[in-house]
Amino acid sequence: MKTALWLLAIQGVIGAFDTLYYHEWKARLPARGKLAAPELKLHAGRDFLYAVLFGSLPWMAWHGRWVLLLAAVILVEIVLTLWDFVAEIAVRKSLGDVYAGERVTHAIMGILYGAMTAYLVPALITWWKMPSRLSIALRDIPQLPRWSLLVMALGVLLSGIRDLYAALELHRGGWPWDSERFRHSTA
Repeated sequence: MKTALWLLAIQGVIGAFDTLYYHEWKARLPARGKLAAPELKLHAGRDFLYAVLFGSLPWMAWHGRWVLLLAAVILVEIVLTLWDFVAEIAVRKSLGDVYAGERVTHAIMGILYGAMTAYLVPALITWWKMPSRLSIALRDIPQLPRWSLLVMALGVLLSGIRDLYAALELHRGGWPWDSERFRHSTA
């Protein structure tokens, strides 16, 4: 479990870089309005799922049938990620495509997620055999990943809210970028 959490924490750091550098700074996705809405909605959905993973795994055990819900969170995140890869093709057409470095970042994150999931499976098997309940489980996990993941849970939750807000084109959803400039230059 310790290795799974460290991998999840590394995933969170790389994901934060991907979001801040590629999605926000380079592509300025929130300012692109309807053009980026499909990708932003997928990002929001994935962010909410990551908030569950980051916020619960260092602190809780998902016993019995709760394992099915946790497995569903993991699987739905994979499906949304694959869907996102396809959505990016249309959304990023006006930019020429997804940035090369961003593709590499996505590949690294996919590998990390797979490794994290593989290291999590033994815990899931153990939890499955227990009576169904969610419980506080302060396992032998170093404080750095435990608290870092909690902070990441809050950050990714806020990122998801921001992406959904921008996707719905709500007032100043593209802030700090000039949404009008992007809408007129790409229409």
